Amino acid sequence: MSHRLDVAQASARLRDAGATAGLTLLDVREPWETALGRIEVPGVSTLSIPMNEVPGRLAELMALPSILCYCHHGMRSLQVVAFLVQQGHASVYNLDGGTDAWSLHVDPALARY
Repeated sequence: MSHRLDVAQASARLRDAGATAGLTLLDVREPWETALGRIEVPGVSTLSIPMNEVPGRLAELMALPSILCYCHHGMRSLQVVAFLVQQGHASVYNLDGGTDAWSLHVDPALARY
């Protein structure tokens, strides 16, 4: 099972999640990055937890039914996804290309940096 989604797959899944709920966006960037902008989809909740804080909040994350994890380019979030899968979370996905790809292909209003 692949735990990676490109921006087209993620965008479609997020649109569907707005109606069905259960999917949470997990932003693992640093606070200064989040301040520049974040992915927002109506009806989808977002958590901002910097990558280094994820292990300390594992119980909170394991309780979420489904997670789409992202960062700037998708490398940190890929590590977080691997960690969560290793801990037993079955429904966690990485946004390949991160906010950079999202801003290029889905939401040009999202700041690139």
